[in-house]
Amino acid sequence: MPLESLSLQLYSVRDAMTTDIPGTLARVAEIGFTQVEASYTTLSSKPELLRSIRANNLTSPTMTSPLCDVDRDAVFATARELGAKTVIETFIPEPRWSTPHDVAHIADELNAAAETAAGYGLCVAYHNHWWELEHRHGGTTALEYLAARLHPEVLLEIDAYWVAVGGENVIELIGRLSDRVHFLHLKDGPINRDNSQQLPAGRGSMPLRDIIDSTPNLRVGVIEFDDYAGDVFEAIAESLCFLTPLVSAR
Repeated sequence: MPLESLSLQLYSVRDAMTTDIPGTLARVAEIGFTQVEASYTTLSSKPELLRSIRANNLTSPTMTSPLCDVDRDAVFATARELGAKTVIETFIPEPRWSTPHDVAHIADELNAAAETAAGYGLCVAYHNHWWELEHRHGGTTALEYLAARLHPEVLLEIDAYWVAVGGENVIELIGRLSDRVHFLHLKDGPINRDNSQQLPAGRGSMPLRDIIDSTPNLRVGVIEFDDYAGDVFEAIAESLCFLTPLVSAR
């Protein structure tokens, strides 16, 4: 289905934000972005980020944050202030996916987070890297083992690139998890772990149009670069240009 909207994951421009948050956000808006995906860690430590998001008329339908072993009330209060609707756990280290017991514990943590989030009118989601696909339990990927133990209201933000790096067919995986997949991280490249080789959308090996079309509950596509060998602002602009025609007019 067509995308409802596009965001920029601000991790992509983290280096620029270390010296000039207002200028970085202004440049993101000038490129044409109307949405960003911000992190709780940066929002809570650098108040100028929220001010800059608002000053540039940017919205943030999603916010990323740790959700395990943290003060969830503080996280969700920040998400409400930001105007986000979904808080996404984006990094649970690889060693914590090694056994079925480990994954079941992660599911318990995310389910508990979702119960707290509901009191704030928010949803919770999980974002993958490659290791949740490489680890397997009970004949399935650790990510699917997790999904089977999550409450129905817990969603997924699938990083399509890392699914491919993890050795799975992205479209087939989304087909198996489609009820939960409401967000996609969209990046391109040669499909390897060398982040500096990532490329603007449409210039790598990822079938991004087909991936988007295969995601029936898709709300937001998030452009992200974990790293880039050139000018990242040029790269995010090129990605936005490639992906914008796939956004519906709704």
